[in-house]
Amino acid sequence: MGFFDIFKKKNNTKTEEVKSYEKGLEKSRYEFMSKLGNLSSKYKNINEEYFEELEDILIMADIGVNTVMEFVDKLRTRIKTEKITDPAYLKEVIIDELFIIYVNDEVISNKIKENPNGPTVILVVGVNGVGKTTSIGKLANVLKQDNKKVLLIAGDTFRAGAIEQLDKWSSKIGVDIEKKEAGSDPSSVIYTGLEKAIEEKYDYVLIDTAGRLQNKVNLMKELEKINKVIGNLIPDAPHETLLVVDATTGQNGISQAKNFKEITNITGIILTKLDGTAKGGIVLAIKEDLGIPVKYIGLGEGENDLKVFDIENYIYGLFKDFVK
Repeated sequence: MGFFDIFKKKNNTKTEEVKSYEKGLEKSRYEFMSKLGNLSSKYKNINEEYFEELEDILIMADIGVNTVMEFVDKLRTRIKTEKITDPAYLKEVIIDELFIIYVNDEVISNKIKENPNGPTVILVVGVNGVGKTTSIGKLANVLKQDNKKVLLIAGDTFRAGAIEQLDKWSSKIGVDIEKKEAGSDPSSVIYTGLEKAIEEKYDYVLIDTAGRLQNKVNLMKELEKINKVIGNLIPDAPHETLLVVDATTGQNGISQAKNFKEITNITGIILTKLDGTAKGGIVLAIKEDLGIPVKYIGLGEGENDLKVFDIENYIYGLFKDFVK
């Protein structure tokens, strides 16, 4: 029984979450699936030319060269073992193997690690322009809808625009914010905010940070200082450090993630603008190249369009038109 058979059996009726993945991945699905569909129609037999074109399609989908090479090797082995000759039948095998690449016999948690003894602190990092501040606002909205008491801390004090933007989100969704004027020491804002969170018993604290990756040494020192301040006030915090990656930047986004991974301990990815790219394979590249789980994905511009990442919904949303 293949992935789609299992998925459909498990989901007798389409939930709103499944529908949001379908709609959000429409652009990726159209581009990616049309190429894979044409490939299956073009070849009557599986030969070397078929594999070469398949590799090109997968690489163009931002899955990543190393991942694609390993994937095609596994595909060749399975074709040989199962004596598969028909490219049309291979469609389901391709989907199954891409799903296996992500899962890889691991228990992948998309859950936020919670602090049972006080506020859960989530530090959010990422270069300017990836949608970091917007993602914090949307994540705060997700948590608030779950009846959690949320505090935002405007720790990106180098950009007045970031403070104003986060302030607007706090008003829009009805959560509190700790802020100071632009140019303030980020650690002092965070210290004051965490004191407030402890005293007033907040469930979650979401902290914005500067994203000047071009100055890695200074950014590393700043994040070290921030982590020390957080840890002194709340042991074992931050409980999550989420990196925001813009899906439309493709392999450049992967490079940014590698750089941030060198600077601080990244525990999860927020992948933004996945609805705006034809290269949905970046999810697989992140898992394979970085070993960091995607915890949330952005599937639209609205305040409710940040979704907890679900690999089954993702594979279904990306491939649903490929296998009839």
